[in-house]
Amino acid sequence: MPSLSPDMPADYYQLLEVPRDADDKALKKAYRALAMQYHPDRNPGDAKAEAKFKEVSEAYEVLSDPQKRRVYDQYGHDGLKSQGFGGFQGANVEDIFGHFGDLFGDLFGFGGRGGQRPRRGSDLLVELTVDLASCLEQSQHTLEVPRDVTCSPCGGSGAAPGTQPETCRTCGGAGQVAMSRGFIAMHTTCPKCRGAGRSIAHPCKDCRGRGLQRQTRSVRVTVPAGIENGMRLRLNGQGEEGPKGSEPGDLYVQVTVEDHPRFERHGADLVAELGVSMVGACLGEKLSFEGLDGPVEVALQPGTQPETVLHIEGRGMPRLQRRGRGDLHLRVRVDIPTQLTKAERDYLVAFQAQREKSSERRGDG
Repeated sequence: MPSLSPDMPADYYQLLEVPRDADDKALKKAYRALAMQYHPDRNPGDAKAEAKFKEVSEAYEVLSDPQKRRVYDQYGHDGLKSQGFGGFQGANVEDIFGHFGDLFGDLFGFGGRGGQRPRRGSDLLVELTVDLASCLEQSQHTLEVPRDVTCSPCGGSGAAPGTQPETCRTCGGAGQVAMSRGFIAMHTTCPKCRGAGRSIAHPCKDCRGRGLQRQTRSVRVTVPAGIENGMRLRLNGQGEEGPKGSEPGDLYVQVTVEDHPRFERHGADLVAELGVSMVGACLGEKLSFEGLDGPVEVALQPGTQPETVLHIEGRGMPRLQRRGRGDLHLRVRVDIPTQLTKAERDYLVAFQAQREKSSERRGDG
């Protein structure tokens, strides 16, 4: 099986041993088999197995998320890095258990490691709308994000001031209870305390025993140049705070790029219409087109036909995490006058007559 390395990251589809068009069911089935094979509880003390477990978990994390999978398919590992996804290679196994939440219990029939493991804070999703022109450069935005923070009166314990949480009698404070299915010993989240390992007889009135309160904070978001509609940015640790002693979740920013009235976007390329006069199309002329980032000089060749596409290199959108920019494609629209003066009509009639005589001399008709 391929392995991840800082120099040449492995292909996620190869890691999970699935085709590139694999659906969610196939991905989960492949991950089930590989994660069970390399799960640390089945390979105690085996560093190589733990590394493989991280690799397949990272691959599944990306390919099971439609947005991340689309970015990966189009831009590879660099595209994911631009959205803040650093992978699991620097994380420990407990971080992965926390990231997937109850997935291990649901998918494998056993949870993480034995003992209490504080639950991670929830991830948050907010939306950000930007216009197309702002995507030409990296930009900064301030978002007001409501999230859970530690309750001040109880210090995050969830218990009323002057009292303390009590150890859960069902799991003995472990947060998990042991179960047995055939020959396999399993752990699952304690149904009484829901993994907290404690119970609260006298809840805090301010947070009602949650240990958390709702507040709004300002978060600065950096939007990379060239971002496309529907992409998500990930801000590590900017989500909701979890129970006391646990890590916060992440903040995901869903970016919507507004449609532009004059430009169509196709990846890094832009398409627009260039209106030219009938005479200009016949004789050729130099025009100035107002591009997304300023004027573009265009040389129209004599005899230019309607729907001709002119290509201007490097005047499209920045390529995400790549050098350079896409191209600007101008589709020629010949503007035919709908009203003519008598003099203009006479000129055109004379022009048509001259064209017919020239055609006869050449033997065209």
